[in-house]
Amino acid sequence: MIRNLTSPPQLVTSENRTALKGQRPVVIWLTGLSGAGKSTIANALELALLKAGRHTYLLDGDNIRLGLCNDLGFSDQDREENIRRISEVSKLFLDAGLIVITAFISPFRRDRALARNVIGDQNFIEVHIDTPLTECERRDPKGLYGKARQGLIKNFTGIDSAYEAPLAPKIRINTLEEDLEKSVQRILAVLQENLEA
Repeated sequence: MIRNLTSPPQLVTSENRTALKGQRPVVIWLTGLSGAGKSTIANALELALLKAGRHTYLLDGDNIRLGLCNDLGFSDQDREENIRRISEVSKLFLDAGLIVITAFISPFRRDRALARNVIGDQNFIEVHIDTPLTECERRDPKGLYGKARQGLIKNFTGIDSAYEAPLAPKIRINTLEEDLEKSVQRILAVLQENLEA
């Protein structure tokens, strides 16, 4: 691909947007197996931030797969491209001054490292929603584990595709030991130092 591109100068900067919103933008990256509770926690977190007057945007696996990434499957290469696109969108929203919450399985450490690199380490908070596979299968909110076990879904994370848990996430939440409110409060506590511009 020929890249005869340059970034045009902008009269309104990221710092201007951040000052206007009165908050420090950050990306909260929730990772975990399907059914772990990522979307539930992400939605409750966004609602808590909204009630606190914060400017947010939630990127979730389903809404991204239905739009921006509807041309991708679930091969390792497609998963990598999915995370690359999400990372770039998150970076744009960060530039807009938003607190970005992402809820994606993002099963591979290298892809989460890529996201951290694109977004910037200082703006990236990794949250591992650490729910055991047996519990995720018991919950199976979309009926996907059952289909994967029957061979109807291929490359399903936790069944016939690996999930590489984070080695040192900023926050690790075990949904068998912590209820939704406590989980959200733990994330908010870490965010508190980042909220004020």
